[in-house]
Amino acid sequence: MDINWQELHDEAKRVMRLSYSPYSKFAVGVAGLVNDGRIISGCNVENASYGLTLCAECSMISNLAMTGGGKIIAALCVDSNGDYLSPCGRCRQLLFEHGGPNMQLMTPDGPQPMSLMLPWGFGPGDLQK
Repeated sequence: MDINWQELHDEAKRVMRLSYSPYSKFAVGVAGLVNDGRIISGCNVENASYGLTLCAECSMISNLAMTGGGKIIAALCVDSNGDYLSPCGRCRQLLFEHGGPNMQLMTPDGPQPMSLMLPWGFGPGDLQK
């Protein structure tokens, strides 16, 4: 499946503007391509109890589940300037769970597989061992 990185970038920037980030002032948007061709997205949603804040990737994974599931083929995260942003460790795990080791994540150095972004990633297959 071809990945239209520009379309993902545009969608990530669009949803970044919907971010609820009154505390950190650090808006984040993310967009992903699903194996059935859908584009899903999410933004960060902060909370006064900081530990309850949801990262943009959490929001996107919820969007994936609510719109039929599937496997994420590619994802792209942006900050408030529209620059590529690296997901935190928790979110790398979420992306690995729903995209696998071959899911492509856009970085300033170009697309990289999740196996490089989360070495020795733990996934559903490990529960069978």
